[in-house]
Amino acid sequence: MTAFAPEVVDAILRHMNGDHADDNLLIARAFVDPSAESALMVGLDGDGGLWDVTTAGGVHRASVAWPAGTIAERAEVRREIVALYDEACAVLGVEPRPHS
Repeated sequence: MTAFAPEVVDAILRHMNGDHADDNLLIARAFVDPSAESALMVGLDGDGGLWDVTTAGGVHRASVAWPAGTIAERAEVRREIVALYDEACAVLGVEPRPHS
């Protein structure tokens, strides 16, 4: 497991939960539980992301591995989250938005 500095993790979590809440939900529905009502990214490391996923049954924590495997650089986090988003869209039959 590769750990990122706490300030890096905090910045990524703020960005994901502030700007990409819908992406969190798509990822949760595709890889954790299709009935997810909401999802909050609560952590990440070199192996994957960690989400608190809310369903009718309550909140449970779930990890989702990075598609390319273990990562070690901050720049790789964006690449892997984008890959998770794209794969989630494919699984759910949702048209992905263009990446900038």
